[in-house]
Amino acid sequence: MGIASDLKVLYHLAVKPVRGDSHAERLESFYGGQAEAYDDFRKRLLQGREEMYGALELPKDGVWVDMGGGTGSNLEYRGDAIPAMKSVYVVDLAGSLLQVCDERIKARGWDGVAKTVEADATKFTPEEGQADVVTFSYSLTMIPDWFAAIDNALRILKPGGLIGVVDFYVSRKYPHEGRTKHGWFNRNFWPVWFSSDNVHPSADHLPYLQRQFDTVKLEERRAKVPYLPLVRTPYYYFVGRKPA
Repeated sequence: MGIASDLKVLYHLAVKPVRGDSHAERLESFYGGQAEAYDDFRKRLLQGREEMYGALELPKDGVWVDMGGGTGSNLEYRGDAIPAMKSVYVVDLAGSLLQVCDERIKARGWDGVAKTVEADATKFTPEEGQADVVTFSYSLTMIPDWFAAIDNALRILKPGGLIGVVDFYVSRKYPHEGRTKHGWFNRNFWPVWFSSDNVHPSADHLPYLQRQFDTVKLEERRAKVPYLPLVRTPYYYFVGRKPA
């Protein structure tokens, strides 16, 4: 992957209009032409994923649901644990990304455990009925009813199960004590900058997650943006436990 691949992704990010009447159609419009180049560019933009996935306990014979998992690149962070699990579901509405994921699963020999599901993160239920771990990697900001996605994760998680989220965000004007406070520019610029791609950083993700789950780990950071060396976009990663 090189500059030509990056230019293809940048075209879809900054130039190509996103079209579609449904959320699924808009996702496919956005990702369809960049699916093959998706992972290399996002690896430099989407920070904190390795730390978040590394902080999760993936139990033997457990069930893991990766909501909005796309190409399945997130599975690489825990490839060591996958063979011992009962089921791993990569859930997404973008079929072109799931095709890449299917190829990855087969190439890694995970096809006896991992599977792709074209489904809505606000409604999906694993075949087992409950999950030990549910994750969202830079997908919560792309889900219109993100609160319903969190509620669904809470519903399908076993008591004591873990949720892991890493995503862009902005702080509230008056965040809770001990939390990062962003200035006026960051609170207003990033939601507008991302919105053309139907990505919506929210000041309410973290407060809602902390209301629903017991906090295990929370980090608030900034990430470099490729080709914009002076720009740093806020992101967080959160690991929470469903109350027993």
